[in-house]
Amino acid sequence: MSIAGKIALVTGAGTGIGKGVAVELARRGVQVAVHYNQSDAGALHTKQMIDELGGSCLLVQANVANKLEIERMVSRIAEHYGGVDLLVNNAALQLNHPLFDYSEADFDRMFNINLKGYWQCIQAVVPYMKAKQFGRIILMSSVHSKRPTDFDVVYSMTKGGIRMLGRESAIELAQYGITVNTIEPGAVDVGKQSARESKPFMTAEEMDKHKRQSRPIREKFPLGRVGRPLDVAQLVCFLASDESEFMTGSAIRLDGGSMLL
Repeated sequence: MSIAGKIALVTGAGTGIGKGVAVELARRGVQVAVHYNQSDAGALHTKQMIDELGGSCLLVQANVANKLEIERMVSRIAEHYGGVDLLVNNAALQLNHPLFDYSEADFDRMFNINLKGYWQCIQAVVPYMKAKQFGRIILMSSVHSKRPTDFDVVYSMTKGGIRMLGRESAIELAQYGITVNTIEPGAVDVGKQSARESKPFMTAEEMDKHKRQSRPIREKFPLGRVGRPLDVAQLVCFLASDESEFMTGSAIRLDGGSMLL
């Protein structure tokens, strides 16, 4: 399952899941454009990790709520690497406001980043994919696209919209050899989430400590742990590969079985 030599844009790659995805893609020989908006120190740390692997990495900054900034970012990637083969739409905002605490401005900001941003990034990369008659688009949604939450109704609305964006765009883009699939992670341990430090992977010692301290966790996760960015990254690598060429419009739940309980 080789994806070496492919060109990827990973949005929100300065922290958390995006960092883990970018590093794993680079480890497998993908040329990675690491997008960030405000997490510049986090993006530099992602680049450092990729550099240490001997991978190829380009830092790109943009506000994904702004169409012109997205177009500028994608043009820079194309100039540097020669196109875009893989888009991982991951950048997202989660405010965790109760229903009646949301202002109109908060609502618009959430949708502009989480849903409109995904749509605009797709629009920006597709011309390069059409030119090659090949492309892989992966959208990061959430189990909350299927299951209601008790902490952020607007976040869940955007994640449900992402799921349908994936289905609709899969139909339209199939004729160009472009597949579109959605990943729906459950809880993912991303460590510290600051601009200056984030952990995409837990060490074996941290995993053991986590299991010992979390006796009730099996009541929520049949496999006995929450997810890691690496879990998501490995699924991204499969969806980016030729082995997934007949899969499009799918929404894949990745939650350790938590929705079964």
